[in-house]
Amino acid sequence: MKMTITARKFELTDELKGYIEKKFAKLGKFFGDNADVRITMAVEKTIQKAEVTIYFQSMIYRVEEKTNDMYNTIDKSIDSIERQIRKHKTRLEKRLRAGSLAKLIKEANSPVEEEKEFKVVKTKLFETKPMSADEAILQMNLLGHEFFVFENDLSAKTNIVYKRKDNDYGLIEVK
Repeated sequence: MKMTITARKFELTDELKGYIEKKFAKLGKFFGDNADVRITMAVEKTIQKAEVTIYFQSMIYRVEEKTNDMYNTIDKSIDSIERQIRKHKTRLEKRLRAGSLAKLIKEANSPVEEEKEFKVVKTKLFETKPMSADEAILQMNLLGHEFFVFENDLSAKTNIVYKRKDNDYGLIEVK
């Protein structure tokens, strides 16, 4: 696996870097050498934060964890990635390395205030890849998002899948 470790607002020690590399090397059984792992470690006041994104084939696995100890944050990140893989093991089995899964067998209801002006605070550039609606739903769940934009592999048009309040999924097809 190709691993990129970034430290924000603190200096990354050799000991911490070695710990991260050792822990994430365990994920090699799932992804092999073709994965691109990007780990961003940050300190925000007393909170230690880790953002992990793994790019493998056409899939993206992403977790974000926060604790009071950097080592615990790393451990929780590994656990979260493995939990994602276990949760979606039957669908991912085709995409991950052969035999890698053999061992792994209340939303808040707060009132929303209406805004008088809309303000765009962040813009992202996203490259879509051809995939089926099922693959897009899987990708959305792996990222932990409520919707996912993708290019439909059958129609070659931009589509959006989203999670409904009744925990089913919806598909928006663009003409």
